[in-house]
Amino acid sequence: MDFNDKKIAVLGFGVEGRSSALYLAKKGAKVTVRDSKSEADLDQKAIKHAIEKGVHFVLGSDYLQDLRVYDVIVRSPGIKRSTPELYESEKAGAHITSLTQLFMELCPAPIIGVTGTKGKGTTASLIYKMLKASGFDSYLGGNIGVPPFEFLDTLTNTSRVVLELSSFQLQDLTISPHIAVLLMVTSEHMDYHSDHTEYINAKRNILRFQKSDDFAVINRDYLATNESDVLTEGKVFYVSRERSSTQRGCFVKEGAIWMKMEGAEWKVIDVKDIKLPGKHNLENVCASVMAATLAGADKESIKIVLQSFTGLEHRLELVREVGGVRYYDDSFSTTPETATAAIKAFMQPEVLILGGSSKKSDFSELGQVIAEHKNIRAIIGVGIEWKRIKGAIHYSSSESGSAGRVEKSQTKSSRRASLARTVKPLMIEGAKDMKTIVQAAAKIALPGDVVLLSPACASFGMFANYKERGEKFKAEVEKL
Repeated sequence: MDFNDKKIAVLGFGVEGRSSALYLAKKGAKVTVRDSKSEADLDQKAIKHAIEKGVHFVLGSDYLQDLRVYDVIVRSPGIKRSTPELYESEKAGAHITSLTQLFMELCPAPIIGVTGTKGKGTTASLIYKMLKASGFDSYLGGNIGVPPFEFLDTLTNTSRVVLELSSFQLQDLTISPHIAVLLMVTSEHMDYHSDHTEYINAKRNILRFQKSDDFAVINRDYLATNESDVLTEGKVFYVSRERSSTQRGCFVKEGAIWMKMEGAEWKVIDVKDIKLPGKHNLENVCASVMAATLAGADKESIKIVLQSFTGLEHRLELVREVGGVRYYDDSFSTTPETATAAIKAFMQPEVLILGGSSKKSDFSELGQVIAEHKNIRAIIGVGIEWKRIKGAIHYSSSESGSAGRVEKSQTKSSRRASLARTVKPLMIEGAKDMKTIVQAAAKIALPGDVVLLSPACASFGMFANYKERGEKFKAEVEKL
């Protein structure tokens, strides 16, 4: 593809936008970055570097005006494909694309693409590590690792590329990866997508354009995912942690991970030897084993990675143990489904930290799990969504308990006796910062307990993003 002298607009100057602008400028394009933010709100060093490379800028609230003058418009993930200005420029002859689309068109190496509501970062990382351990020239990009334009010029046809792909990146894709991994798909980003159907259809683009020599790895345990196999022309392999399969794929059986393909069946690894915590992560393990095997990884390297990989930051990450209490950072949990999985990952008594800003999620199933999960000692509810979460928790009339605040005068032994008698968890409200949240959890938690930050919500309001929320949680835990 020849970009020389092409007039190209890059919409958005986030991580993807910066990478796109610099790559296209290097290829001889006349690049203009357009962003709704003012210059003062953007990374000054990044702007200076881009200008030095010949990139121009149009900033402010009118950044989408006059797009018709461009040959190509590169949409950043945060900008909806349905934006009216994009349609108008397309009618005028502009080609609308994205970093993901361009990369997949230009990439000479096989691409393993991973998407799903949750688990895609963990799965993509496992696949990358398995391929790396098997000796492949491997790269990790997309929503994790680095923007793929950073390594595009170093790739050959013997390289392996693993991309973690969001619905934002997939929504207007017209090309699918050689190996497409579709994990659990439930409901998320209803603040971005017009409805649940649009969200699912965006995810399914990872399969939709595959050819007969491609492969699809599909999770059988979720309806929306399981029904997606009709969309691909590729060879389908199934993964599951709930049922052993008579079909080709990877699944959990008799306390171990098993693989079945090409008429053979073998045990990959015993579940007890996998370092990654949480039963839900067995789905991600099965998907990564299947995809890595299809991409050429060897059995021994796969096993070694599973015996050592403990997870990604802010995903059920053990921060430390204090006074016999284990503190886990699961700040990446921004949906009810991931919070549910985190709650079920532990048998020990739990002190939960729930709530945040809205993504228009349905909390009914999470509320049911909390009501039925008898090892929850207490819940610290925060943010604007806590009221809706609390409203979804319904206990039987026989269960007793109280909502309130921790009394400083209450001793550990009296709290132990009080909590031991209580089926309904203590609910603590009103914390406005992470210091207060962690200190409240520390007052309640007893030796042997788990304090779990798994909010089920976005972080905006109290925190800039899930990373800041997780970092502040870890910092306060370190102070205990």
